[in-house]
Amino acid sequence: MPIVDDIAGLRRLLAQSRTIAVVGLSQHWYRPSYFAAKYLQEHGYRVVPVNPTCDEVLGEKSYPTVAAIPFPVDVVDCFRKPAEMPSLAREAVAKGAKVLWMQLGIRNEEATAIADAAGLDVVMDRCMKIEHGRILGGLNWAGVNTGVISARRPRVA
Repeated sequence: MPIVDDIAGLRRLLAQSRTIAVVGLSQHWYRPSYFAAKYLQEHGYRVVPVNPTCDEVLGEKSYPTVAAIPFPVDVVDCFRKPAEMPSLAREAVAKGAKVLWMQLGIRNEEATAIADAAGLDVVMDRCMKIEHGRILGGLNWAGVNTGVISARRPRVA
């Protein structure tokens, strides 16, 4: 499968995926991983925390590794350093995930090659929360799409 970097491909992944293993999900509300996972959870996705230092995050049991999750996942969403991506790609392949998603600022060609060779879709340097809001219309959740400023002409009665 290719690197997914187009709106149609991202829309397909966001629409088809339901269970997301968030690697590096923090239990602290002010961390980007927590904010993104909370958003996804509130938009109907099952978020599975992967963090060996936590027992539970966002009301879900946390697992120390992707391999320790006892059920299938659709996406392995990574909030880890680029150097850790190849091993996470191998875990995603072994788990049978359909997508390896590397968050903003994360790119790793070796991990991409591992996932691609196994037939996974790969997303690099993008945030699931931002892409969901941009493509599937959830920007108003964060107060961005308030309707105060619009490119549409106002309706005249």
